[in-house]
Amino acid sequence: MFRRIVICLPLTLLLFTVAEAQQQAKVPRIGVLSGGSASANTGRDEAFRHGLRELGYVEGKTIVLEWRTAEEKTDRLPALAAELVRLKVDVIVTYGPTATRDAKEATATIPIVMANVGDPVGDAFVASLARPGGNITGLSNLAPELNGKRLEILREVVPKLSRVAVFGTSTIPSIAPTLKETELAAGAFKVQLQYVDVLAPKDIETAFRAATKGRADAVLTLGSAILVSQRAQIVALAAKNRLPAIYHQERFVEDGSLMFYGVNLLDLGRRAATYVDKILKGAKPADLPVEQPTKFEFVVNLKAAKQIGLTIPPNVLVRADRVIR
Repeated sequence: MFRRIVICLPLTLLLFTVAEAQQQAKVPRIGVLSGGSASANTGRDEAFRHGLRELGYVEGKTIVLEWRTAEEKTDRLPALAAELVRLKVDVIVTYGPTATRDAKEATATIPIVMANVGDPVGDAFVASLARPGGNITGLSNLAPELNGKRLEILREVVPKLSRVAVFGTSTIPSIAPTLKETELAAGAFKVQLQYVDVLAPKDIETAFRAATKGRADAVLTLGSAILVSQRAQIVALAAKNRLPAIYHQERFVEDGSLMFYGVNLLDLGRRAATYVDKILKGAKPADLPVEQPTKFEFVVNLKAAKQIGLTIPPNVLVRADRVIR
């Protein structure tokens, strides 16, 4: 009996050591899901990587990143989300409401970290900002409240601004609170809004015809994957119709449009890493409050202003974080 115990004990210790080593060797796998293009996401991706490095993670060694981008073909997102679920990633990081919605439909168990969603409550991603309550948490880009500031900028730039065409997509759940906030701001500025619904790419030209027919003095865009995917056409038509416009994403300005005011998405990308870190260390998304942005950007494109014959006042230019000349 004694000899049998002596022989079995080292074997037990060996099996325990192997199991412990396998557990220690498990490297967390993080999925990143975006409807945009890889090239457009470069800055935000690097900001996320930087955030992980700040927290001590080494890509490829202590953490693995699985990147999935729809290349602005948002109908591909459900399949990409399902692919990440099949890979059994530990966390899914999403860029924007469309990617978040498709990730939510793909899994109710894998933690999801929103890198930027305008109205997580309105989009039914979380029960409340303080207590998300499910498998989703992350960062809000505070989209509804930002439109008041955008209208204020338009009023400073466009002499005698009285009517603004608002382009949005009514099928987005958060559109109602966004419009409500925008209308409240417009009332304070004594500006009339003309809402134009863009449900598909074919509606872009119709939207501009409606804006010009309605004698809009300017255009304001609301968050919409359709508008982002068609930004080249939107920028061209705004210039053609000599309509000053302020956009909800910086990519519009980089593609030649007039102005952008909104959240610094690079900062949100970096901060998304802190959520991933907390979840990997055992925190539950349901218990992690959704945070709001702390950094904002104002970008002006003087080339676009010259193209439509608009002069940007010096007091507006001096407030710009970046000026494209």
